[in-house]
Amino acid sequence: MKHPEFPLDDRLIYLNHAAVAPWPQRTSAAVIAFAEQNSHYGSHFYPDWLAKEAQLRSQLQALLNALSADDIALVKNTSEALSFVAYGLPWQTGDNIVSSNQEFPSNRLPWQSLANQGVEFREADLSSAATPEEALFALVDGNTRLLTISSIQFASGLRLDLQQIGEFCKRRGILFCIDAIQSLGAVQFDVQACHADFVMADGHKWLFGPEGLGVFYTTPEARDKLKLTQYGWHMIKDTHNYENQAWEIHPTARRFECGSPNMLGIHALSASLSLLLEIGMDEVEARVLERADYLAEAIVKNDRLLLLSRRGNKLKSGIVVFKHQTWANNLAYQHLQENGVVCALRGGGIRFSAHFYNTFEELDRALALVTG
Repeated sequence: MKHPEFPLDDRLIYLNHAAVAPWPQRTSAAVIAFAEQNSHYGSHFYPDWLAKEAQLRSQLQALLNALSADDIALVKNTSEALSFVAYGLPWQTGDNIVSSNQEFPSNRLPWQSLANQGVEFREADLSSAATPEEALFALVDGNTRLLTISSIQFASGLRLDLQQIGEFCKRRGILFCIDAIQSLGAVQFDVQACHADFVMADGHKWLFGPEGLGVFYTTPEARDKLKLTQYGWHMIKDTHNYENQAWEIHPTARRFECGSPNMLGIHALSASLSLLLEIGMDEVEARVLERADYLAEAIVKNDRLLLLSRRGNKLKSGIVVFKHQTWANNLAYQHLQENGVVCALRGGGIRFSAHFYNTFEELDRALALVTG
C-alpha cells in the first residue's frame, strides 16, 4: 500500500534517494501555496516568510543535534559550503588535508584546488587497513590541518565511524569536516557526538527537499577561523539596516549567507523536514536499514546476483550496490529503468537506495526484474 505522502506513479519503483528524491505531498502543497500567495499578494506576507526561515533553522538544528540554531547557515549546496571551508582557512605551504579515495567530487575538488598554495590533499585507500578509520589515521602527521570525509560513501554505501574519527581529530587539534549528504534524512546524525567542526549537506536526497538549498553547520570556534569569501547585505550583523555604513559581520553562521534567501526552497525543505521529524529519525533510520538489509539478504541468496556492498560492518547505510553475474551493468540498469525502477549506476554495479516508505513488495518486484 502506498504511503499517502508519496503518490508516485504506479509504474515507478523509486529506489534512488541517494541521488534525487521525490517530494512528499506536503512539500508539493507548500510550494503551490507559496506560489499562489506570491501571485495574489507579492511580498505582503514577508514577515511570515522570515518566520518560516527561522523554523527551518530550528528543524535543521534538531536534525543535526546542534547546540544552537545560530550554528546553522542556509547555503546553495554542499559544494558551496565545502568551498567556504577550503578558501576560508589560512593555509601554509606544507599543510596537508586527509580524506579518502572514495569521495564524491564535491569533497575532493575544493581541496585539490589548494595545490597552488602548497597544500597537499591525501587520499586514503579505505581498504588498506583493518578498518577504514585506521586507513585515514595512517595518513595523518604533524602537518595535517584538516580531515574531511563523507559520512557515508555515495558509491559503496560504506558508513564511517564519525565519533571515532572526531575523537581522533580532537585529541590532535585537527579540524574535522563532514559531507553528510548521504546521512541526513536516512540515519541519525549528531554533530556534538562526533565533535564535528564543519558539516554540510544538500536537501535533495534523503531529506526529500528541492535542489538548490542545503545546510552548513559550524561550531562558533570553527567559523571564527574562516575568512569570508562572499559579501552582501544579508551577512552583516544589522541585516535590515540598509543604510548601515559601519557594518559588522554577523556573529552567527548567517555570515555565510551573503544575499537574498531562497524563500521558495525554504518553504519546501521545511515541509519535507516536518515529515521526517514527525516520524522521528530513530524510526526513519530503523526502516531505512531494515529495507537495505532485506535487499542485501535477498541478493546474497540469489545465485544470479553479486552483492558489492559490505554489510558486515557495525554501522550500516541505506545504500545497497550489486551486479548481475552475467549481464553487463549498463544492460541491467537499462532494463530496470525501462521497467520503472528508478536507481543508479554506481560503485561498479547497480545502486538501490530505498527510503522508509518503500514497501517490501516493491523491493521484491525490483529484484525480480534482474533475476527472472
